Amino acid sequence: MTIDTPQAVPAGPRRSIELDSDEALRLLGSASFGRVVFTRHALPTIRPVNHVLVGGDIVIRTHEGAALTARAGQADERGVVVAYEADSIDPDTHLGWSVVVTGYAHLVTDPEELARYQDLLSPWVKRTMDYAVRIRPDLITGVRLTAADEADDS
Repeated sequence: MTIDTPQAVPAGPRRSIELDSDEALRLLGSASFGRVVFTRHALPTIRPVNHVLVGGDIVIRTHEGAALTARAGQADERGVVVAYEADSIDPDTHLGWSVVVTGYAHLVTDPEELARYQDLLSPWVKRTMDYAVRIRPDLITGVRLTAADEADDS
Protein backbone atom coordinates (compact mmCIF):
# COMPACT_ATOMS: atom_id res chain seq x y z
CA MET A 1 0.00 0.00 0.00
CA THR A 2 1.33 3.43 -0.94
CA ILE A 3 0.32 6.55 0.93
CA ASP A 4 0.60 9.77 -1.04
CA THR A 5 1.38 12.76 1.12
CA PRO A 6 1.83 16.15 -0.46
CA GLN A 7 5.29 17.57 0.09
CA ALA A 8 6.47 21.06 -0.64
CA VAL A 9 9.05 21.21 -3.37
CA PRO A 10 11.78 23.80 -2.91
CA ALA A 11 11.86 26.46 -5.61
CA GLY A 12 15.20 26.15 -7.32
CA PRO A 13 18.54 24.58 -6.52
CA ARG A 14 20.14 24.64 -3.09
CA ARG A 15 23.69 24.64 -1.90
CA SER A 16 25.32 23.50 1.29
CA ILE A 17 27.85 25.84 2.94
CA GLU A 18 30.11 24.46 5.66
CA LEU A 19 30.10 26.44 8.89
CA ASP A 20 33.12 27.16 11.04
CA SER A 21 32.93 25.88 14.61
CA ASP A 22 32.19 29.30 16.14
CA GLU A 23 29.20 29.90 13.84
CA ALA A 24 28.01 26.32 14.34
CA LEU A 25 28.05 26.72 18.15
CA ARG A 26 26.31 30.09 17.87
CA LEU A 27 23.50 28.50 15.87
CA LEU A 28 23.33 25.53 18.24
CA GLY A 29 22.93 27.96 21.14
CA SER A 30 19.99 29.58 19.35
CA ALA A 31 18.07 26.28 19.14
CA SER A 32 15.70 25.20 21.88
CA PHE A 33 16.12 21.46 21.42
CA GLY A 34 18.23 18.83 19.69
CA ARG A 35 18.97 15.13 19.63
CA VAL A 36 21.57 13.32 21.70
CA VAL A 37 23.05 10.14 20.22
CA PHE A 38 24.76 7.54 22.42
CA THR A 39 25.17 3.78 22.54
CA ARG A 40 22.87 1.49 24.48
CA HIS A 41 23.44 -2.26 24.36
CA ALA A 42 26.10 -1.59 21.69
CA LEU A 43 23.56 0.06 19.37
CA PRO A 44 22.98 3.73 18.55
CA THR A 45 20.21 5.40 20.53
CA ILE A 46 18.76 8.83 19.82
CA ARG A 47 16.74 10.94 22.24
CA PRO A 48 15.18 14.37 21.64
CA VAL A 49 16.10 16.76 24.46
CA ASN A 50 16.25 20.44 25.22
CA HIS A 51 19.60 21.99 26.01
CA VAL A 52 21.47 25.09 27.05
CA LEU A 53 24.92 26.13 25.87
CA VAL A 54 27.18 27.10 28.78
CA GLY A 55 30.76 28.17 28.10
CA GLY A 56 30.84 26.17 24.88
CA ASP A 57 29.50 23.01 26.57
CA ILE A 58 26.07 21.54 25.88
CA VAL A 59 24.06 20.80 29.02
CA ILE A 60 20.93 18.69 29.11
CA ARG A 61 18.78 17.63 32.05
CA THR A 62 17.84 14.03 32.58
CA HIS A 63 16.29 11.73 35.15
CA GLU A 64 17.44 8.79 37.26
CA GLY A 65 16.06 6.03 35.04
CA ALA A 66 17.29 7.48 31.75
CA ALA A 67 19.69 5.38 29.70
CA LEU A 68 21.97 8.39 29.16
CA THR A 69 22.13 9.05 32.90
CA ALA A 70 23.32 5.48 33.46
CA ARG A 71 25.84 5.59 30.58
CA ALA A 72 27.31 8.94 31.67
CA GLY A 73 27.43 7.78 35.30
CA GLN A 74 29.45 4.68 34.32
CA ALA A 75 31.90 6.58 32.12
CA ASP A 76 35.62 6.69 32.74
CA GLU A 77 37.46 9.98 33.37
CA ARG A 78 37.21 10.95 29.68
CA GLY A 79 33.44 10.47 29.65
CA VAL A 80 31.20 8.61 27.25
CA VAL A 81 31.31 9.44 23.54
CA VAL A 82 28.11 11.05 22.27
CA ALA A 83 26.93 13.10 19.34
CA TYR A 84 24.52 15.99 19.59
CA GLU A 85 22.55 17.37 16.66
CA ALA A 86 20.33 20.42 16.34
CA ASP A 87 18.91 22.06 13.27
CA SER A 88 16.47 24.60 11.93
CA ILE A 89 15.34 23.64 8.44
CA ASP A 90 12.18 25.07 6.94
CA PRO A 91 9.97 22.17 5.80
CA ASP A 92 8.65 24.14 2.80
CA THR A 93 11.78 25.83 1.44
CA HIS A 94 14.35 23.33 2.74
CA LEU A 95 16.53 26.27 3.80
CA GLY A 96 18.22 26.49 7.19
CA TRP A 97 21.11 24.91 9.05
CA SER A 98 22.21 21.74 10.82
CA VAL A 99 24.95 21.31 13.44
CA VAL A 100 26.49 18.09 14.77
CA VAL A 101 28.78 18.02 17.79
CA THR A 102 30.75 14.95 18.80
CA GLY A 103 32.31 14.90 22.23
CA TYR A 104 32.42 13.39 25.68
CA ALA A 105 29.49 13.44 28.10
CA HIS A 106 29.85 13.53 31.87
CA LEU A 107 27.26 13.36 34.59
CA VAL A 108 27.27 16.63 36.54
CA THR A 109 27.99 15.75 40.17
CA ASP A 110 28.84 19.10 41.77
CA PRO A 111 25.71 20.23 43.68
CA GLU A 112 26.24 23.95 42.95
CA GLU A 113 26.81 23.33 39.25
CA LEU A 114 23.76 21.05 39.10
CA ALA A 115 21.61 23.70 40.81
CA ARG A 116 22.83 26.29 38.31
CA TYR A 117 21.85 24.10 35.36
CA GLN A 118 18.46 23.36 36.93
CA ASP A 119 17.86 27.13 37.07
CA LEU A 120 19.01 27.65 33.47
CA LEU A 121 17.14 24.79 31.84
CA SER A 122 13.53 23.83 32.46
CA PRO A 123 12.47 20.32 31.46
CA TRP A 124 10.04 20.17 28.57
CA VAL A 125 8.44 16.98 29.76
CA LYS A 126 6.44 16.56 32.96
CA ARG A 127 8.93 14.51 34.90
CA THR A 128 11.40 15.06 37.73
CA MET A 129 14.77 15.84 36.17
CA ASP A 130 17.28 15.70 39.02
CA TYR A 131 20.35 15.02 36.86
CA ALA A 132 22.31 16.92 34.25
CA VAL A 133 24.76 15.78 31.61
CA ARG A 134 27.45 18.08 30.22
CA ILE A 135 28.81 17.43 26.74
CA ARG A 136 32.25 18.85 25.99
CA PRO A 137 32.53 19.28 22.21
CA ASP A 138 35.51 17.67 20.54
CA LEU A 139 34.40 17.89 16.90
CA ILE A 140 31.96 20.56 15.69
CA THR A 141 30.55 20.50 12.18
CA GLY A 142 27.68 22.31 10.55
CA VAL A 143 26.11 23.28 7.27
CA ARG A 144 23.87 26.09 6.14
CA LEU A 145 21.41 25.25 3.37
CA THR A 146 20.85 28.26 1.10
CA ALA A 147 19.31 28.99 -2.25
CA ALA A 148 21.97 28.77 -4.96
CA ASP A 149 22.83 32.14 -6.48
CA GLU A 150 22.54 32.53 -10.23
CA ALA A 151 26.28 33.33 -10.25
CA ASP A 152 26.88 29.81 -8.90
CA ASP A 153 25.40 28.24 -12.07
CA SER A 154 28.67 28.41 -13.99
